[in-house]
Amino acid sequence: MKKKPPPAPPETPSSSPFAVLAGLDVPQAPPAESPAERVAPGPARTPRQRLDVRRMTAHRGGKTVTEISGFDGVPAAEIQQLAKRLQKACGAGGTVKQGRIEIQGDQRQTVVRLLEEAGFRPVLAGG
Repeated sequence: MKKKPPPAPPETPSSSPFAVLAGLDVPQAPPAESPAERVAPGPARTPRQRLDVRRMTAHRGGKTVTEISGFDGVPAAEIQQLAKRLQKACGAGGTVKQGRIEIQGDQRQTVVRLLEEAGFRPVLAGG
């Protein structure tokens, strides 16, 4: 059988309970900042432009689509990329026609949320 090592000698109490930590490599906390040194948050990001989000059924055989219009000055490639992202998030088909995005089904709430994340200012328009 193995013998247990002898117990360590009792330590003498010191004036500070943290005296044992003095020999260890413990990271120090950063110095506290004064209120004047704190960095103010940057200006709020302003929305790029207003986009109208509508639910439409006219001329579609009773089928509902969500139409996003108002992309004045936005490059066609960016509109196409945004349409792809909206289609994927909504789990629906869609298209880009004459500078408008059409997503199949009533997807207005999802579309509004995604457009806000993309930096636009969507507005529910129409019925």
